[in-house]
Amino acid sequence: MTIISKTKYEASMENATRKKLATIAEKAAEFPFHGYIEGKESNLDPIIQFFPKWTPREADGLWCAAFVYYCCRQAGFEIPIRPDECKTCHLAGCIAWEEFTQGDIRLEYHKGEEGFIPEVGDIVIYDKVFENQEHDHIGIVIENRENTILAAEGNINNKSGIIERQKDEHIRAYIRIPDGYKY
Repeated sequence: MTIISKTKYEASMENATRKKLATIAEKAAEFPFHGYIEGKESNLDPIIQFFPKWTPREADGLWCAAFVYYCCRQAGFEIPIRPDECKTCHLAGCIAWEEFTQGDIRLEYHKGEEGFIPEVGDIVIYDKVFENQEHDHIGIVIENRENTILAAEGNINNKSGIIERQKDEHIRAYIRIPDGYKY
């Protein structure tokens, strides 16, 4: 009988779960990551490392989706920075997460008003949170409450943090990545 050992990559993919994603996102949000604030230099290098053409100065104030991507990678989900389904931009943009999800049938996409019950580790896309635009923010659900969610987010006033948000018209959609997902 031959025993085949798993590679480090295969083992990390087996362990890629939404629960792990939520735990990593919560810790990353509490770290906190930040852009150029209060006279401090940006500490976004670990987050933007996946996007080689992006500098900390260019990412400053625009890194919420890159935060989500960073957390997904840290949790073991192997997703390219620009999957084929992304037509507008790479996954440092909120709209790209929606394009990616709607183009890959293995991922779940649920409109905010559908009555979907979010779970720990789901990704949430918002409309009109910071700007009067669709797809203007994104985070990771760390707790579902009756009328609110608790989310780990990047770029809340240029810092990462945990925030309670109402389940209202600002929630555009939820994305559910299946445990063990690999592109």
